[in-house]
Amino acid sequence: MALLTHLLVCVFGMGSWVAINGLWVELPLLVTELPEAWYLPSYLTVVIQLANIGPLLVTLLHRFQPGCLSEVPVIFLILCIGTAACILLAFLWNTTSWIQGGRHSVAFIVLTFFLALVDCTSSVTFLPFMSQLPTYYLTTFFIGEGLSGLLPALVALAQGSGITTCINATQTPGTTLSPVTTVETHLTQTTHSPSSLSPLTWHLESHYLAPRFSPLLFFLLLAFLMGCCLVAFFFLQRQPWGRQGSIEDLLHSQVTLHSIRPRDTEDTGSLGTYVSSPGKESVEASVAPLCPAQLAFIYSVVAFVNALTNGVLPSVQTYSCLPYGPVAYHLSATLSSMASPLACFLPTFLPNRSLSFLGLLTVLGTSFGAYNMAMAAMSPCPILQGHWGGEVLIVLSWVLFAACLSYVKVMLGVILRDRSRSALLWCGAAVQLGSLIGALLMFPLVNVLRLFSSADYCSLDCSV
Repeated sequence: MALLTHLLVCVFGMGSWVAINGLWVELPLLVTELPEAWYLPSYLTVVIQLANIGPLLVTLLHRFQPGCLSEVPVIFLILCIGTAACILLAFLWNTTSWIQGGRHSVAFIVLTFFLALVDCTSSVTFLPFMSQLPTYYLTTFFIGEGLSGLLPALVALAQGSGITTCINATQTPGTTLSPVTTVETHLTQTTHSPSSLSPLTWHLESHYLAPRFSPLLFFLLLAFLMGCCLVAFFFLQRQPWGRQGSIEDLLHSQVTLHSIRPRDTEDTGSLGTYVSSPGKESVEASVAPLCPAQLAFIYSVVAFVNALTNGVLPSVQTYSCLPYGPVAYHLSATLSSMASPLACFLPTFLPNRSLSFLGLLTVLGTSFGAYNMAMAAMSPCPILQGHWGGEVLIVLSWVLFAACLSYVKVMLGVILRDRSRSALLWCGAAVQLGSLIGALLMFPLVNVLRLFSSADYCSLDCSV
């Protein structure tokens, strides 16, 4: 029964962010199919931030009407919505509507909002439910939460989405070629009569290879994962726990995704000392007080890091990666999505609470982000475009950017967790504020001012 319960808890945790993580890793294919093309990531960042209305309402109800909201029906509701949205997305993802003189993916964007609403709300409902279980199941829950990013990335790698090849195409004088930014590759196939004297010219254009399976199947797999989470939750909430765990116990241990650590070790850092108490299941902490300057630094870094990772850089990933080819974009999107959850487990083995170290790591991660942004600004002709070294650099830069800043977020969460519960509340506010600012800043730059340029990878000529 214990093994089965661990499995159920793991599947339950996996459903927390699997839908949105799945959308991000599917973007290399979606940007070739949907009319928004390279602008699609900037739309998604804004839609996801707007979905924070869900956790905001739940938090306000807990604050002003404590006890009026039970997590169980809310979790059932959001999991049903998430499963239904994934099923609808499988059949409606490429449905477009005519709005303001152009076609737009209204169905995709609306369904993305509901998926984001589900995943954002899970942050403030899943953990309170887990407080009913014994504390040793919490680690399993966060392992499942980490898999919510890893599994979709592995599926996207197997799918091979967004892969292209360059083929020869012909063009007659006087015709205009359109950049290939959608699945309808504009290959000119001209038939000439014997009397036609118009010469033919050859050029390279992108031809998108069919993925191993379609987005329909990919989104159905996401729906299956959400359905598994719903079934796991159904069986979990019917288990006779006898209230072995309690909210009081949860608040005492304050275990979060960013603070998984072995209970049989001691971790001494610059901001606190952990001591394992024999015969107890929880870990007691004696933490040095933080001065106002340290708190201001921590909250500022939290907001800044989340602005970069959740708003600024995702909006321009297509512009920084696609000039190097769809393979580079595909690997950057999937491997960075894998690096982030894996980095969340690193503090379990290598915790470092030094604010100086975390500040330096933030600078390092920001430098990788600055390189990515610079390549996006230079699109469609960034440095080393057309060279294998450029592809390797952009993939490594995105992976290291995600890994470094994910570790920083983890350790800052650990520090604030050990201070007080209100510190975690303000940490969450800083996360959402930074993410919102980043998304709102980039949307007009990308979609209104159009400071970033796209082009067909195969027809690029950056030699002049």
